[in-house]
Amino acid sequence: MLPHAPLFPPSPLLANGLLDVGDGHRLYFERCGNADGLPVLFLHGGPGSGCNARQRQLFDPARFHVVLFDQRGCGRSTPRGACRANTTRELVEDIERLRLHLGIERWLVFGGSWGAALGVAYCSAYRQACLGAILRGSFLTGQADLDWFFGPEGAGAICAEAWAALCAAVPQAAEGRALAALCAALAGTDARAAAHAAQAWAAWEDAVISPARPAPPPPARNTEALAALIDKYRVQAHYLAHRCFLDEDGVLEAAQRMAGLPTALVHGRLDLVCRTRNALRLHAALPGSRLRLIDAAGHSPFEPAMARALIEALAHFADHGDFDTWAAG
Repeated sequence: MLPHAPLFPPSPLLANGLLDVGDGHRLYFERCGNADGLPVLFLHGGPGSGCNARQRQLFDPARFHVVLFDQRGCGRSTPRGACRANTTRELVEDIERLRLHLGIERWLVFGGSWGAALGVAYCSAYRQACLGAILRGSFLTGQADLDWFFGPEGAGAICAEAWAALCAAVPQAAEGRALAALCAALAGTDARAAAHAAQAWAAWEDAVISPARPAPPPPARNTEALAALIDKYRVQAHYLAHRCFLDEDGVLEAAQRMAGLPTALVHGRLDLVCRTRNALRLHAALPGSRLRLIDAAGHSPFEPAMARALIEALAHFADHGDFDTWAAG
């Protein structure tokens, strides 16, 4: 039975720790829910973000054994903000190391945005380790996605006030060079320039994710919070500058290798970060996948309609082991 509220109560941790994956990187991971439940791997977005307690609330703690981890350079993984030996290939291998470390035979892969692209990369490489996949707000990592998000004719034309603020903070944005300018500042040695770029990027991202919400005043960030923000966007800049080491063709080719793996694609019709075209293209490339477009939902997994759809997809898989009749629900 689904809860009346979209989210479940906070789920306490079963365990957490750090896993040494080589190259000087150690990954923070945590387990929650029912240790005897259906194993689920949660892949966070970004790139560059991390996991948080609210994400656990998407999962019924009585039915699922959920594993969350912060990707290389992200969140509580160390060294935070590191871009050395940090590519999609390494992340895919990290996921498999984590599965073996935890002694999980097979798991359901659950990822959103960048996590959806990473989920496709992992499922295609280690299909035998996957029960299925739930992919939300698909990001295809290619130039079309970047031009949309950072372009004056894409999200900039819809979120006009926020775009004007980004152009004021990063003048190169008006010339279509927002991403290049942000990446250069975050990869450089000028700490003030990096802080300015990270704050401008965060404000723009928040505005595109929630365009109907009035722009909040800039948050007062202490030294540690600002350092964490810079590290987050440094990793994100590293990945986006390389089209996440996949590019759109790479994601769609990997999806073809998932043919027959039970896969649910969930996408908000109002998503301005990752357009609906992405879900349609991924669905066409992934034989046997099931697609549900969610009215009155954008990019955030926590909007009520989206949270409800994700919880329903999880419950359907737990009941049936597939998504054959889910999309029609």
